[in-house]
Amino acid sequence: MKTDSVDDFASSLSEAGGEYTRTTAREFETALSAAVELPAVGAPLGLDSVSLGGTDVQLPPTPRLLLEAETGVTRVHGGVIEHGSFVIRSDETGTEPVSLYPPKHVGVLRASDLHDDFDATASWLDGEFQSGRDSAVVATGASATADMGKIVDGVHGPQTVHAIILTDR
Repeated sequence: MKTDSVDDFASSLSEAGGEYTRTTAREFETALSAAVELPAVGAPLGLDSVSLGGTDVQLPPTPRLLLEAETGVTRVHGGVIEHGSFVIRSDETGTEPVSLYPPKHVGVLRASDLHDDFDATASWLDGEFQSGRDSAVVATGASATADMGKIVDGVHGPQTVHAIILTDR
């Protein structure tokens, strides 16, 4: 049986300890509700087909909401199929802290934003940077700061990640 890029990304994400939901824009709110642990905070998704309006995710992110949140919901601007990695752009809406601070990160990405490997992702990022977008975080799986020795206090990434992959674009 032939797999598609979404299946391959989901497999790599699962190997990295992440979870995923494959859905359509029409079923997005149901998929989001199942993935989110409340309270939840989010950054605007900037996608035509879906938004966080009408969901239990609170906007805009504030320091208080970030501190209280169990889940952060953001757009994922690109995915690396080979590793199940998220590419998250830093922006003025708070996407980066929302993806890093709460214990759970739910990343929303379009299937059309998946890239085969880091070479393809680097080529895409080159175009992004030439367009004036000059900052991005590449994250694979949950934070593992214990790998550095003693547990590190502070913001260093979520304990769990969940991708909601939109397939109908």
